[in-house]
Amino acid sequence: MPDFEAKLKFLQSPEAYGEPGAQPACIETHMSWVFLVGDRVYKLKKPVRFPFLDFTTLKARAFFCREEVRLNRRLAPGVYLGLMALQWRDGAFAMVPEARLPLPASGETLDWLVCMQRLPESRMLHQLIAQGRVAPADIDALVAVLGAFYRAAPSVALSPNDYLARFQYGQAANREVLLRPQFGLPNAALAMDRLDAALMRHADLLHGRAAAGRVLDGHGDLRPEHVCLLAPPVVIDCLEFNAQLRQTDPFDELAYLSLECDLLGAPWIGPRLVSGCAAALGDAPPPALLQVYTAYRALVRARLCMAHLLDTQPRTPEKWPPLASRYIACALAALADLKNHQIPSVHLLHGSP
Repeated sequence: MPDFEAKLKFLQSPEAYGEPGAQPACIETHMSWVFLVGDRVYKLKKPVRFPFLDFTTLKARAFFCREEVRLNRRLAPGVYLGLMALQWRDGAFAMVPEARLPLPASGETLDWLVCMQRLPESRMLHQLIAQGRVAPADIDALVAVLGAFYRAAPSVALSPNDYLARFQYGQAANREVLLRPQFGLPNAALAMDRLDAALMRHADLLHGRAAAGRVLDGHGDLRPEHVCLLAPPVVIDCLEFNAQLRQTDPFDELAYLSLECDLLGAPWIGPRLVSGCAAALGDAPPPALLQVYTAYRALVRARLCMAHLLDTQPRTPEKWPPLASRYIACALAALADLKNHQIPSVHLLHGSP
């Protein structure tokens, strides 16, 4: 039976998609291979296992492909089209939409791919920020979409102590990576210690969010690369593979998106997002909570940057330490602003416009 490399070679060929003249563009990530062909995107999950996911069996990959379609249709209706079966028929590969699989099947399904409508790169939020082309009305339209999503999202039954423990567990993971001696990251230990202290000092705020039912089944990875400013906006690539990572306070996710927009040079977006969603949800959390969320998200991002260097053959290894250092600086800025309850001005640290 064909191995993963044989599957990959087939999916990198135009014949896989019935478009002989269209050479697929291929993107490799930690967890997937993505193939861009014409107005379609196809995503193949790698047979990998990490502490937070397990894609090593065909059954698991099929399940999480379906979860990816189901969950992402909440914020991106019309974008996630369904599943494609990668089959082995009479000694050759074939790609078949799940809805068209014959009964009984005439071939053996070797794997599954998610099929998506390709979004215009020119309308992705990170691209528009880089070009200085985001208008307040664009963010207001995004607020309307996110507000409706969070109002409809089910609350997660989570005790206040368990909610705080999730942040403490995340901090332990951050420490394990960021404080490795071989990395020698300046100020990493200082940022970790200050966030630990802030989590204890403001534990009542975190307890209160869980007790009030403010932890929801959200998106889990809300950042500019996943926001497309269509009319209305759509948000893609939620964390389908781990329900716990999706279980968030909306303002935790908004602090994350605000942080990323700020780093890209658009510090005005975060406050507009937060105030707009606060009005839409009838919920205005204390500024101190937003700063704790911002600092935590920044250190998680720093950890994920440095985790790339733990791969056997890391891609672009020179990229990650400087970026991790920027996130550590963001965390320290947010924690410093806890003293006067101001929204962190991360852009001032990095010379962003």
